[in-house]
Amino acid sequence: MDQLRLAYTHTLLLTGRHWRRAANAVMEAHGLSDATAVPLIMIARLDGTPRQNALAEAVGIEGPSLVRLLDQLCEAGLALRREDPTDRRAKVLSLTPAGMAVVARMEADLTRLRAAVFAEVGTADLEASLRVFAALQASAPR
Repeated sequence: MDQLRLAYTHTLLLTGRHWRRAANAVMEAHGLSDATAVPLIMIARLDGTPRQNALAEAVGIEGPSLVRLLDQLCEAGLALRREDPTDRRAKVLSLTPAGMAVVARMEADLTRLRAAVFAEVGTADLEASLRVFAALQASAPR
């Protein structure tokens, strides 16, 4: 059983690297690094107006690291950061029209990439894989 787990975790690591390389190529084609593209995409996926702390959690980075990336996105005219009207201590994020356009193009390209990568993988296998990932996330040390 340990050999199977070893093979699984090794394959998981390699597959993650391959996916990241392919996805990064898509993002770079739109003039963004993965560090700036992922928060931009996640703002859109989080209903377009997430709080800054919710975005940090969704992206999986610490708040101070996210602030630097958001500064870059705001300076590039792709995102906006403003006070939350219900809690002035919190910041709410949104995309500018230019940011929405870039995200739409990246999402279309990522959809095509996923279709190509998963062309030979059935729904049942994807669902089983997601169950395994959920179990790993639930039991992994934080």
